[in-house]
Amino acid sequence: MEHHVYIVRCVDGTLYTGYARDLETRIKEHNGEGNSRSAKKLGAKYTRGRRPVELVYSEKFASRSEALKREAAIKKLSRVKKIILAGT
Repeated sequence: MEHHVYIVRCVDGTLYTGYARDLETRIKEHNGEGNSRSAKKLGAKYTRGRRPVELVYSEKFASRSEALKREAAIKKLSRVKKIILAGT
């Protein structure tokens, strides 16, 4: 099973870092897309009011532990370092 760490840029220009097993589905959830009745409520509370979001960076890991450690490390980075990491 794959584990992903990602950064999305919100419509207001802010960055959000997260973890997901299914990256494509998670980005759709952040944007309130999907077939379920609760799709508009899914995604992080932070991104719900900042839609649409755009995926700007992702990394793939073999284990959940590795991914969560990397997510924590990225979250500690400054905004400038996250922008450099994402190459945007």
